[in-house]
Amino acid sequence: MSAVRNFVLRILFSMFLLLTLFSCSPKEKKAPAPQNPNEITFISVSNIGGILGDYRIIKVTKDSISLEKGTTAKKTHQYWSSSMHANKWKHLVSSLDVRTLNSIKSSPSAQSVDGVDETFQIRTPKKAHVYVNAYQDTIHYSQLQTLKNRIEEILPKEYQQAYAR
Repeated sequence: MSAVRNFVLRILFSMFLLLTLFSCSPKEKKAPAPQNPNEITFISVSNIGGILGDYRIIKVTKDSISLEKGTTAKKTHQYWSSSMHANKWKHLVSSLDVRTLNSIKSSPSAQSVDGVDETFQIRTPKKAHVYVNAYQDTIHYSQLQTLKNRIEEILPKEYQQAYAR
């Protein structure tokens, strides 16, 4: 009987070890939170709308920039992306004063009348700022215009767009 008892104990102990090993999962490493709650972590500029359904979306982070553009009516789509140098990111972000972003006013959407909506999204760890057609706020729009111009300078020539505003 002791041989059977030892065999059962060995199986139970082996099962216990296996369960213990499989139930342990490595701890996930989280990215360190930015030290400054007003540090800009993400910028997006988009122009969407028009009769043919044109779109152009630029997304910028500290280490990358990407652009999507196309026309839904013609079913065209282009995509471009590149890494972002730290100096270029600092140059972009230097055009924005996070403390004054709340004073920028959005305007109603123009898409309902076949217009194009210009949307800015600026994220910090503390808040996400979103502006639609803010160019109508002639008093506070200048920092967004500067940001838009600096983003255009980074893009390749074939993706650059001249702004009439």
